[in-house]
Amino acid sequence: MNVLGVETSCDETSAAIVTDGREIRANIIASQADLHARYGGVVPEVASRKHVERMLPVLQEALTTAGMTWADLNAVAVTNRPGLLGALLVGVSAAKALAYARNLPLVGVHHLEGHVYSNFLAAPDLAEAFPLLVLIVSGGHTQIVRMDGHGRYALLGRTRDDAAGEAFDKGARLLGLPYPGGPNVAKLAEQGDPNRVPFPRSWLGDSLDFSFSGLKTSLRTFMSRDNGQTPSADVAASYQAAIVDVLTEKLRRAARQTGIRTVCVAGGVAANRSLSAALQAMAQAEGLRLVVPAPVLCTDNAAMIAAAGYFRLLHHPPDGLDFDTFASEPLGSA
Repeated sequence: MNVLGVETSCDETSAAIVTDGREIRANIIASQADLHARYGGVVPEVASRKHVERMLPVLQEALTTAGMTWADLNAVAVTNRPGLLGALLVGVSAAKALAYARNLPLVGVHHLEGHVYSNFLAAPDLAEAFPLLVLIVSGGHTQIVRMDGHGRYALLGRTRDDAAGEAFDKGARLLGLPYPGGPNVAKLAEQGDPNRVPFPRSWLGDSLDFSFSGLKTSLRTFMSRDNGQTPSADVAASYQAAIVDVLTEKLRRAARQTGIRTVCVAGGVAANRSLSAALQAMAQAEGLRLVVPAPVLCTDNAAMIAAAGYFRLLHHPPDGLDFDTFASEPLGSA
């Protein structure tokens, strides 16, 4: 089954074609990062207008790259929640129009479920490896979920305030780094000493929940008192280490508490090399199988939406053309 995926939840216009939920035939991503950098962050109205401009060219490029025509498509999957409403509406409208015109099955996909299924593109045998633990780390979400089957999720831990990606972005602003903040913090941190500044780690007792707002406050306090005496690379490395340590330890605790031996990572922050290295070391020490998608599959992309859509269509009927878009919705609620 060739599934066309469409992703426009934030500032990437993406279209992909994935065969049988495993083989990526095309994964086209038109980023707006340079455009939004001048504003210091994503401007929703600007993002929506750019999606309108880029949607059709990106769709056509996906078909060309895959060596296919519209007649070769068997279904359409599109992100319809959560995300920027205006941005989501562009992708959903395009997907509905295509599904109607070509009489194709259509399915709306939860953005976080798409991130989860990026792991199935990286390791297709995961479909036979349930239960799984998935650490989802992105700009707006940080949570640990147990996945007992396709579409079956149990929330084990979540952020109580800032998500990890949000902590990176806010830390970048305090460090005077440009948008996108997370990658720029990581780049600067490569040159620094992660043990130079003893930033706090919020463990919240035995809970698997996360909290990064105190770390952000600690960075602001340190910057105001330090007056630039400590090299910014050391500050960035120490700040990053505090985030990575908590994410890694919480996933370790989740694996020990549940006894699950296969753990996965998803979301934009999963592309952070320091986090990937720390998780690899943890998994080796604990005897766990760790799956981390390639960086292009960690950030927003339509291949993950097509994969998630394929597995949803295997187990559920298609959606009607009247489904809505939602700015927020918990994973597994629909």
